[in-house]
Amino acid sequence: MRHGFQRAQGVYGPGPFIVNSEHGDILVIYLSVSVSAVSSVLIRSKDNAKHPVHYVSKALQDAEVRYPDIEKLAFALVVSAKRLRPYFQAHTIHVLTNQPLRQVLQKPETSGRLVKWAIELGEFDIHYKPRPAIRRQAVADFLSEFTEPQASAATQLITEPNLPSSQDQIASKSTFDLTQPLWTLFVDGSSNAQGFGAGLVLIFPDKVALEYALRFKFQASNNEAEYEALLAGLRLTKEMDAKQIQIFSDSQLVVHQVNQDFTAKDAYMMAYLQHARHLLAIFHAHFINQVPRAENSHVDTLARLASALEP
Repeated sequence: MRHGFQRAQGVYGPGPFIVNSEHGDILVIYLSVSVSAVSSVLIRSKDNAKHPVHYVSKALQDAEVRYPDIEKLAFALVVSAKRLRPYFQAHTIHVLTNQPLRQVLQKPETSGRLVKWAIELGEFDIHYKPRPAIRRQAVADFLSEFTEPQASAATQLITEPNLPSSQDQIASKSTFDLTQPLWTLFVDGSSNAQGFGAGLVLIFPDKVALEYALRFKFQASNNEAEYEALLAGLRLTKEMDAKQIQIFSDSQLVVHQVNQDFTAKDAYMMAYLQHARHLLAIFHAHFINQVPRAENSHVDTLARLASALEP
């Protein structure tokens, strides 16, 4: 299979794609809001290049949906400060926005919640700067886009991945040895004009989730990216010494080829399929099924984020 992709470990550690900050860094944060979600990307500049440090996305609930847009923007910053508190405490943060966010938070006649948020943010060294028209903002917009209402159930996967809700998508209990731990893997690939990547969420038997965003250093079709995501996920699960695994992908072709419902005719697909079956044979028991894209939106977000950003 094609090798040479760069791997990054979401919130669990640094990599060529998600990087650690260093003492003295000034970090930049981009905010984005939509009708039903807020999101942000924390960026570190180094050697004339910008590298993502972390990203946050939250689906709005109940009254939050009715906040005015400027309050949603402030809420996005508050959510980011809470989730990324160690970064906000250790670094100067530049908020890049063309909205009058600083003025709103400092107005004496602001609403009660804005006053509360201003107090919470007051403990950090935050500076508000005009947002330049660069591509990086598309990342925050993108994260917001993928927490729209039609994917609201799946957006909880941003912090707490869950299994698909449909009973017919869950592996039959008879497939597995109930005395052995069961691992769960969500995979998705992304191929677009900006790049090629994959997203993985591996859920341990104790429900701890490991997230990966992979950016490929080679061109790949959408089906090839889907297979690369599956292979990377299987290699990762193998490294964890898992014996039983259930896999969920929204790729009809990959799932049905692996399940022998479809025949692989293209040379690349035949090679990918052969390698996937070789890796699957290592596990004592496995199950792979197709899920709707809405139920796979978290790994889809990771995959698209990986393919959208420069390495």
